[in-house]
Amino acid sequence: MTTGFASKGVGEAQRRFAMSNAPLMPKATAVWLLDNTALTFDQVADFTKMHPLEVRAIADGDAAQGIKGSDPISNGQLTREEIEKGEKNQDYRLRLQESKVVLPPQPKRKGPRYTPVSRRHERPSAILWLLRSHPELKDAQVMRLVGTTKSTIASVRDRTHWNTSQLTPIDPVTLGLCSQIELDFEVARAAKEKPIDAAYGGATLLPASETTKKDEYEPSEKSSDDLNVDAVFAKLKTLGGKKQEQEEE
Repeated sequence: MTTGFASKGVGEAQRRFAMSNAPLMPKATAVWLLDNTALTFDQVADFTKMHPLEVRAIADGDAAQGIKGSDPISNGQLTREEIEKGEKNQDYRLRLQESKVVLPPQPKRKGPRYTPVSRRHERPSAILWLLRSHPELKDAQVMRLVGTTKSTIASVRDRTHWNTSQLTPIDPVTLGLCSQIELDFEVARAAKEKPIDAAYGGATLLPASETTKKDEYEPSEKSSDDLNVDAVFAKLKTLGGKKQEQEEE
């Protein structure tokens, strides 16, 4: 009995998974549905998980030119009865049929990213860009982004690479070696592990407490100067008086 419930739960999960995903070759499927059925653009877009404007462009011949239509009935993704329901009711949404073949989940690949042969000669330029633009990245992070080896990173950093004189830093996202999301994720991770020290940002204005101190002490300084001047004149007067007394004697 428990096994029956378990198998029923697995079947329900597979059905939901199939309904939430687009069919194989969605553009080719959309081409076939537009050519062989009376379904609306919205119905085709909902079934293929495409935008209605893109489906309209396919119908007008502005997109998907040269793509051969793929019959979703022959490959078991849709039934004729389901299409007839959609043709009779424009508000009806087609349901993707459950696949009879259940593929096991693919294990997460460990190791460096695979780079096509046509792109491998561009990896040193991407490494140079990462070393200059994001020096906080670790070698392991650069290896994940570009799909290279630690020795290649070291040769680019030490300028011992055989093509060092011809290397120019190029963004790996522009080269198609990684996505912007992946690059931002690695940069954010490196920033958390190794925060950048605040650098000197140039001269700044003094705080008000510093600029007002001089005004507070100016009167006292002036008064001390005045006292010194009076003392000097008083001393001169006394010296002058003594000199007159000596002359009178």
